[in-house]
Amino acid sequence: MSVDLQPTLSGDLVALRPIAPGDWAALYTVASDPLIWAVHPVSDRWREPVFRRFFDEALASGGGLVATDPASGAVIGFSRYDLARVEPGEVEIGWTFLARSHWGGAANADMKRLMIGHALRHFDRALFLVGEANIRSRRAMEKIGGRLTDRTYDAYYPSGIVRHVIYAIDREGFAVGPLA
Repeated sequence: MSVDLQPTLSGDLVALRPIAPGDWAALYTVASDPLIWAVHPVSDRWREPVFRRFFDEALASGGGLVATDPASGAVIGFSRYDLARVEPGEVEIGWTFLARSHWGGAANADMKRLMIGHALRHFDRALFLVGEANIRSRRAMEKIGGRLTDRTYDAYYPSGIVRHVIYAIDREGFAVGPLA
């Protein structure tokens, strides 16, 4: 199956396009805010060397998307598709962060609506791995219709092992959920 994991997608509050090497400065400007990462398992991702690894992995992934504000064109965040930790018929959506100026749900919901809508044209379900203790991201998942599964994933970070819970949105749930 040939699926475009780096589409260009446009919504009311967010536009998404493939990441490029030239996006480093604009993305790091957003990501350098320590409060974005305060409850994240990699809470020091705001530091340049840590974010550089994240950025390089995003470029290499083949699924990285830069989020921009359609009104101004300003870079406001990032998200990514990935196939490494999923079963057949699934795609992972994650690595998402937004500038605090775009927190509060509407921009995240627009981004996820675009990404999930694109993904579900090719896959049966979209998965989201969320740090078990990351209450902010877990609430955001529930707000957009994510269903907590019984699956977990243990990620190995320099700070130790972090258990992730896995949320899913399938075609039916998306069609009748809050993002429809």
